[in-house]
Amino acid sequence: MKRCLFLLMAALVCLSASAEFRFGPTVGVNGSSLYWKQDLVTTRYKVGPTAGILGELMIPGIGFGVDIGLRYQLNGAKVNFGERPVWSGAPDYMGNQDVWFHTLQIPLNLRFKYTRLDGLERIVAPFVYAGPVFTFNLATNHVPVIETPGGTVDVQIGAGAELFEHLQVSGGYYWGVSYQVRTIKLDNFSARPQGWFLQLAYLF
Repeated sequence: MKRCLFLLMAALVCLSASAEFRFGPTVGVNGSSLYWKQDLVTTRYKVGPTAGILGELMIPGIGFGVDIGLRYQLNGAKVNFGERPVWSGAPDYMGNQDVWFHTLQIPLNLRFKYTRLDGLERIVAPFVYAGPVFTFNLATNHVPVIETPGGTVDVQIGAGAELFEHLQVSGGYYWGVSYQVRTIKLDNFSARPQGWFLQLAYLF
């Protein structure tokens, strides 16, 4: 068992030594909403920007690798708290409310890029990726009836294409594993984030 573990670690070290690392800026948009544990309020999507840095580590020849990023994302939802007396009455008087989250995200994905296209991969190379996203809540707009944790964990999947060996265009979907917001007056009434994203990256 120890010998197998040693051989596996040695293989990983050798693969990492031959891997190609690139990085560059990334920008995009996301459409997000909040999915509550119970259907008590109407919630609609909001669209916000994304910007940051993306790093890619690929193993030549087999097409597998990982990527990691550091990005700012503004996401949120429109929540109609006024549908329920618990928030629409005194002293809250809440109606339709935009809820925004300023977040710092660290995505970590396993990715596969198909590069055996007889030279066509120099023009376009499709890829897919999936992995967790560690999100830290930096700030939110003032909504007195809710509270937010310090961060959340999401899972994302995506697909795209690399153009001319540098420009990457991709999109995907993400689901919140932990809650991003909960109400103050109702115990255990919380919501997880969920939505789509489109992003553009240029890797040097």
